[in-house]
Amino acid sequence: MNRNQVLPQVELSADPSALRRVDFCAPQSYRGNGFLDVPALPRVAQEASSVESGDGFDWQIETHFTQSPGSEPRQILQLGLKGRIHLVCQRCLQDCPLDLAEERQFVIVASEAEADAFPMEDDQQEPLVASQHFDLLELIEDEILLSLPLIPKHPEGTCKAHRSSFGESGAGSDELEKPENPFNILKNMKKNS
Repeated sequence: MNRNQVLPQVELSADPSALRRVDFCAPQSYRGNGFLDVPALPRVAQEASSVESGDGFDWQIETHFTQSPGSEPRQILQLGLKGRIHLVCQRCLQDCPLDLAEERQFVIVASEAEADAFPMEDDQQEPLVASQHFDLLELIEDEILLSLPLIPKHPEGTCKAHRSSFGESGAGSDELEKPENPFNILKNMKKNS
């Protein structure tokens, strides 16, 4: 590739099916944005506790080539995600809306071997193996799933702990039921003999 060559920029369609086959082997850059509702992302939908109107993710993608002395230019993919999903709060076990905003950067590499050799210390960029049929929708879904908290919770002080987590019984009960002592049977047997 000539360093002074101007590459065409392709506008990506916002249609989810068009994102399933993007040619990152072609000498061109990409740009696009759109909105994906939660049902369009089946693995994300499995994590959702409920789906409300407006739940989903705005995505924005842009690629460009970087010049590095002594080597071929590398294609960089920048992905921005912003949206909302409802998860189960692990403190109160109620629905918890969660707003996510993520920015990720990837380096497009030619082979699995090149991806394996990519320096692990570079936490600003991750390698992606180029393909003529790259599934960009799957990448977006992967990044959303990786952004979800391991233990989703409402912000501190906005929910009450679930009653069953502390062994509380009915709402009117002031005293906790004491479990029956298993040795009472032995005590009764001794009395009867």
